[in-house]
Amino acid sequence: MQPILTPDMQEATESLIENLLASAAFIRYQQAQTRLVADREANALLQQLGQVQANLRQKQVNGGITQTDIDALRSLQEKARANQIIMDYIQAQQQAADFLRQINGEIGQWLGMDFAALAKQTTC
Repeated sequence: MQPILTPDMQEATESLIENLLASAAFIRYQQAQTRLVADREANALLQQLGQVQANLRQKQVNGGITQTDIDALRSLQEKARANQIIMDYIQAQQQAADFLRQINGEIGQWLGMDFAALAKQTTC
């Protein structure tokens, strides 16, 4: 199978990746992710929140959500919003995603097409 990228394209791609990873947005994201992974309380809270959300989705399918279930979810969401480690991670993640969208836009303008749309999965 022939390589898709020419050597020049491969070099440009690697340079783009290196520069993205060295950008302020990605450095903040990596640092926030490291802090999140290291914080047991934040991880436990996120796991608990994920479990409650999954349980609620299942109950929603079965039609059995109660006000107590909703109150428990809201309480966990408030705890997550009050956790600075979690909020720093979410903010850094959003900033990195925004930065990528800007890069995608600039590359798309340069190419004269929405190249990022080509990478989206299609369904049959």
